[in-house]
Amino acid sequence: MPYRMKVTVAGESEADRHAAVVYNPLKVDIDKLKEAVSSSAAEHGWGETAWFETTIDDAGQLLTALAVQGGANVVMAAGGDGTVRAVAEALRGTDVPLALLASGTGNLLARNLSISLNFDAAIDLMFSGYDRSIDLGLIEIDRPGGGQSTHVFLVITGLGIDAKMIAKTNPRLKKAFGWLAYIDGTMRALPELQAVKMKVSIDGEGWRSVSAHSVMAGNCGILPGGILLIPDAKPDDGVLDFLAIRPKGALGWVRVWNKVTIENGVLRRSAAGRKLIDWSPDVDDVVYRRGRDLRLKLEKPQEIQLDGDSFGAASAIHVWVDPGALKVRV
Repeated sequence: MPYRMKVTVAGESEADRHAAVVYNPLKVDIDKLKEAVSSSAAEHGWGETAWFETTIDDAGQLLTALAVQGGANVVMAAGGDGTVRAVAEALRGTDVPLALLASGTGNLLARNLSISLNFDAAIDLMFSGYDRSIDLGLIEIDRPGGGQSTHVFLVITGLGIDAKMIAKTNPRLKKAFGWLAYIDGTMRALPELQAVKMKVSIDGEGWRSVSAHSVMAGNCGILPGGILLIPDAKPDDGVLDFLAIRPKGALGWVRVWNKVTIENGVLRRSAAGRKLIDWSPDVDDVVYRRGRDLRLKLEKPQEIQLDGDSFGAASAIHVWVDPGALKVRV
């Protein structure tokens, strides 16, 4: 396939190549990881691996930059979605591929790219896989008290009920039960279940006043539990898929649930099911759009989430796509 390639620089032997691992010490057994990586590197004829441990002050961005400056031919993110996002942010546009040792709760990018969650398979892939170019999402967040910050996301960003759910999820439950802990977060967010008023502009269109319980921008569409939230999202198509959840009353929430679980999760898996979707009347409780640029001005500050991590409150956001900005080892 045209987007997959395995490259060795002219005059460079496998032994001249080396990997780097940026790891979260709270997510991995570092002794086990070092032993496995060393063994796999030797098996594939690579040189000695460089190691970088994340800290409270550096989730991986600066460490990854050091790894690239040190000549790493591939950088593995060993940790949760936050570590993956930080490493990807630093690898953006460098041509150095990202390898994944998914060790978190969601492991969203690995699931969307069908990268094995098996420990040994993921390590072997770092030395033997191919490189696939994917898009990166970027978001600029205007803070309520002033100031801005810009971040990348690989899978999905959003505000509304999804961000409130994530902000209210108990970290201890998340560590013990994985993505199922989000159910508890959802129940805690229900008392705040009300529409968000905002002004919206997509791809430079004029501003429109809308209200929605949640607005999301996706580079990929699969969530934990195999939920296909955005069925048409592809990580390498050069656009983002936007989703607005706008239920009308209690029955509207039933239609949202049916759309996500039955239509997206079941019917789309077969030709007969897809025909049934085509014959069904459209409803506007769930609205999909596509584009390269999304701008939101919020009537009141709202919680923001990036790839399943809470990112505080925003008064306005600007979301756009950087096509083909990241290579991933697959």
